[in-house]
Amino acid sequence: MPSKQVIYAGHVQGVGFRYAVKRIASGYEVLGWVKNLDDGRVELQATSDDEEELEAFLQAIHDSSLRGNIKEHETRIIPPLTGIRGFSIVR
Repeated sequence: MPSKQVIYAGHVQGVGFRYAVKRIASGYEVLGWVKNLDDGRVELQATSDDEEELEAFLQAIHDSSLRGNIKEHETRIIPPLTGIRGFSIVR
């Protein structure tokens, strides 16, 4: 099960970024979460049974109106997420 972590930097807090990501996730077969980091960035961790579905989800974030808020993003493969149901916003 492919899983990825993405750290987004830019103007990504206080603009509804996490809520928009959660809305985008609802259109894809992905599980995971998104949260604000103390340093002003946003962290996303997501997984899917289908690597193409996961990539399409991440591309949809990039292609959305959020694109203007993202100055940098760093993606890395992480160990499979376990015990996750749905896609949520972590506080």
